[in-house]
Amino acid sequence: MAREADWQGAITRAQACAPYLSGLLEREVDIAALLAEGRGEEAMALARSYGEAPGDVGVKLRREKRALALALAIGDLAGAFDLTRVVTELSDFADRAMDAAIADAILARVPDAQPAGMLALALGKHGAQELNYSSDIDPILLYDPETLPRRTRDEPGEAAQRVAQGLVRTMSHIDAGGYVFRVDLRLRPASEVSPLAIPIDAALSHYESSALAWERAAFIRARACAGDIDAGQQFLAAIRPFVWRKSLDFGAIAEIGRLTGRIRASHKGAGSVGPGFDLKKGRGGIREIEFYAQTHQLIHGGRNPALRLRGTRASLDALAEAGIIAGEDARMLGESYERLRTLEHRLQMVLDQQTHSLPTDPAALDRVAQLEGLASGSALVDEIAAITDMVGKRYDMLILAHAGVPGHEGHRAPAVPALGGERLAAELDGLGFEDADDLAARVEAWRSGKVRALRSEAARAAFDAIQPALLSALAQSPDPRRAFLRWEELLTRLPSAINLFHLLEARPALLELLAKVLGLAPPLAEALALRADLLDPLIDATAFALPGEVGAIAAEMAEGEADDDYERLLGRVRRKVGEKRFALGVQLVDAMTDPVAVAQAYARVAEAALAVLASATVAEFEKVHGRIAGCDLVILGLGRLGGGALTHASDLDLVYCFTGETGGESDGDRPLGATMYFNRLAQRIGAAMSVPTAEGALYEVDTRLRPSGAQGPLAVSLDSFARYQKESAWTWEHMALTRARTIFGPAQARAALSAIVSEVLTAPRDAAKLRTDVLAMRAEMARHKPAKGPLDAKLARGGLVDVEFLVHFQQLRDHVGLTPSLPDAIDALAAKGLVPVELRAAHDAMTRLLVAARLLAPDSQVPPPGPRAALASACHCDDWQCVIDDFTQARRVVAQAWAKTFGEQLELDTL
Repeated sequence: MAREADWQGAITRAQACAPYLSGLLEREVDIAALLAEGRGEEAMALARSYGEAPGDVGVKLRREKRALALALAIGDLAGAFDLTRVVTELSDFADRAMDAAIADAILARVPDAQPAGMLALALGKHGAQELNYSSDIDPILLYDPETLPRRTRDEPGEAAQRVAQGLVRTMSHIDAGGYVFRVDLRLRPASEVSPLAIPIDAALSHYESSALAWERAAFIRARACAGDIDAGQQFLAAIRPFVWRKSLDFGAIAEIGRLTGRIRASHKGAGSVGPGFDLKKGRGGIREIEFYAQTHQLIHGGRNPALRLRGTRASLDALAEAGIIAGEDARMLGESYERLRTLEHRLQMVLDQQTHSLPTDPAALDRVAQLEGLASGSALVDEIAAITDMVGKRYDMLILAHAGVPGHEGHRAPAVPALGGERLAAELDGLGFEDADDLAARVEAWRSGKVRALRSEAARAAFDAIQPALLSALAQSPDPRRAFLRWEELLTRLPSAINLFHLLEARPALLELLAKVLGLAPPLAEALALRADLLDPLIDATAFALPGEVGAIAAEMAEGEADDDYERLLGRVRRKVGEKRFALGVQLVDAMTDPVAVAQAYARVAEAALAVLASATVAEFEKVHGRIAGCDLVILGLGRLGGGALTHASDLDLVYCFTGETGGESDGDRPLGATMYFNRLAQRIGAAMSVPTAEGALYEVDTRLRPSGAQGPLAVSLDSFARYQKESAWTWEHMALTRARTIFGPAQARAALSAIVSEVLTAPRDAAKLRTDVLAMRAEMARHKPAKGPLDAKLARGGLVDVEFLVHFQQLRDHVGLTPSLPDAIDALAAKGLVPVELRAAHDAMTRLLVAARLLAPDSQVPPPGPRAALASACHCDDWQCVIDDFTQARRVVAQAWAKTFGEQLELDTL
C-alpha cells in the first residue's frame, strides 16, 4: 500500500537541507502555496502555464524550469510523484523547450516564416525520457536545406548555424532567473570538425559509412524530440540498420571488455563506497546498469524488435520477458537503478549542480541523507554500499559470461588488457608527478578503449614509442599535472592521433614545447585538441620568426593548387591563419618575442586573411551578379585592427562602404541595385571571415560601428558615410574613427574614404561638450563593463581603455597625433606636452600584460605558479611581484594624466 504524501515534511526537509529548493520556495510563492496545501497537480499545471505565457521565450522557459523543478522536487520528496513521473516531466519539458527555442531562433531570422526544416534528436537520458534534475541535454541538430526558412542573402548552411546558435543561447543563457538546460552538441557526427547543425543527407552518409561503435550504442535511446518531428522519425528509420543489426551481433560482445575496462579503470578505487563515491560511474553504479541493458540490446535487438526500447527499466523487463536475462536479475537491477537515480536526484537538489558524487564533508553528507528522510550520512552510505555490491557482482558475472560465448568459439571476445598500473605508477612517481596512481590508471584507461585515437594496434604501437619521452616532457612542464590532464583532453578529442605520435617521435624537441603549451596556455591547448596538425609547422625554426608584411602573408595564403575553388580557399586561409596564430601564441608562452610585436603580427595576419578572402569573395560574387560601373567596395578597420595590434582573442571591427552612386545596377546574369549589391557582398565577406569550416573557425566580425549601428545597412555609400559622420554621429563614433584605417579596396577608393575620416576628425569642436561626452561615456562603460579580474589590463580603471579615452579626447580636441596607431598617437601628444612622456611606457607595459594574459590567464585571474612565471617573463619581469608593481605603476601614470586632463580622480583598485 502506497504511503500517504507528506507535503509539509517535504517542504521542511527542503528548507533545512537544500539551499536551491529553499530559494525556490521563497521565490515561487504561488507554487509554494499550492504545494503547502498538497495540491501538487495544480502546482504542476501552474508551472507549465508559465511556458505558455506571452513574452521572451528564454525568460518564460527559465520561469517554467524553476517552477517545475520546485513542484517536482517537493512532490518527489513528499512521495506523491514517483521516479518515472519526475524524469518524464523533466524530459517532456526539455522537448517543449527545445521546440520553442528552435521556433524562436528561426523566427528571429525570418519573422514571417513557418518554423520548419530543423529537427533535434534527443540522445542519452533525454532520449530515454529519463532526465535528472541537473542533466545536460545532448541533442543532435539536423536540417533540411530545402525547407529551412532563411533570409534571401543567407546560404542554407549559414542559416542553419544561426538557428543552432540561437537555440543554444536560449537554452544555456544564465541570468538571475537561472537557465533552461546546458546543451552539449558533441555527440553529433564528427563533432571535432562539423558545424553545430548538419544537413540530414550528410548525417545519413556518416552513419551509413563512417560512424563508430559507440555511436550505435548512443542511438539505442535516440528519438526525435523537437522541431520537424516527422523528418526526425524518418531519419531514425533510415539509420535503423546501422543501430540494429539483422543477425545476432556477437561483435558487440567483443566491446564488453574494452568498455568495461574504460569504466572501471577510469574510476579505480571507486568500488569502496563512502564519501566521494560516484553513484553514476562507480562500481555497481548507474552507468553499469545502463550498460548491462544496452549490451544485451545491441546483441539481440536486431533480431527481436521488442527489445528496441529506450528506458533502462523497460529494457531490463523486456530482456527478461524474452528470456535473455533472469527475471530476478531484471527486478534487482531495475529496482537498484531507480533507487540510485532517486538518490542522484537528492544530490542535485541541494545546489542544482550536475553532480553524481556523495559529499566528502560529513555535514553535507548528513544533509543529503536527511533530505531523503534518512537518519544520517552513514545510513545513506550503508544503503548505497548494499545496492552497488549486488549490482557490481551481477555486472562482473556479465563480463565473465561473455569472455567467451558457449557455442560460438569463433566470436570469442578479446581479453581486457592487464593494467600493469604498479610499474607505470612507479615510473610516474619517479618523474615527480603527484597522484601517480591516479595518473597511471588514466594512462591505462586510454589504452583500454577510452580514447578513440588509441583503439587500433598501429596507434597503440606508435604511442608506445613516445610514451616514456612524453611523460618525461610533461613532468618537466611548469605545471605537470595540468599539462598531463590537457594532454588527456587533447588525446580524447582527436579522431586520430597516429600522425601526431609519429611527428613527436621524429621531432622529440616538440615534446618539450607541447608540454609547455599544454601546461600554460588553455586557448592553445584547446586549439590543439581541435587540430593537432597545428604542431606540424613548428618543426621548422622559421615558424618562430615574426610574419612579414601584409602583402607577403596574403600571397602565401592565396597560393594554392590550380584547381582550387572558393571552398578550398576558405579552408586554406583558415588553416594558414590557425598555424600562424598558434606559432605566435607559442612565442608568447615561451617569451621568445615581445608581446607588443606579437600583437602587431596578429593584426598583419588578420589583415592579410581579409585581403585574400575579400578579393576571392568579390570575384565569386561578380560571377553571378557582375559589376557596377564606377562602384567599388572599400573596408574600414577600426578598434584594435585599425590600430594594428590584436590579441589572440580579438574580433575584427569592420565598416563596409562603397564608392559611386546608389542608383546604379550590376551587369551580371542576376543584376542588383547598388545598395543591395554591396550589402549582400559585405554579408558574404563577413561570412567568409567568420563561418567555421572543416578547418575550424577564423575571426568574429563586429560591424556595430557602422553608421546607425545594428539598425543601419551593412554597407553604405561614401556620401552616406560622410553625411552621417558630419551630421548624425555621436561623439563616441568620432572617437572610434581616430583608430580607423582603410584596409581593403582600390587605392583611389581607400584614399577617398581616408579623406572623409580625416575631415571628420579635424572638424572644430566644442571642448567643453567633448569633455562632458567623453567622461559620461567612460562612466557608463565602467558601470556596464567592469574589469573581469585583477589582471584585466583593458577594463581596469587606469587601464588601456582609459588610455584610449585620454588619447582620443585630445586627438579630437587638439587635432594632434591623428594616427590609428595608439603608441604613435601617444608619442605625438607627448611631444606637444599634452600627455606625460611616461604614458607610452605605461601603455606598452599594459599591452604586454593584456596580450600575454589572453593566453596565460584568459579569465584575468591570477594564474597558477607555472603560467604566472611565464606571464612574468612575457612582461619583461623577473618575478610576479614585478608584474604587479609594473601594472600598478602604469595605472598610476594613467590616473595622473587623467586628473591633469579632466580634473577628475580615478579610483584604482589595489591588486
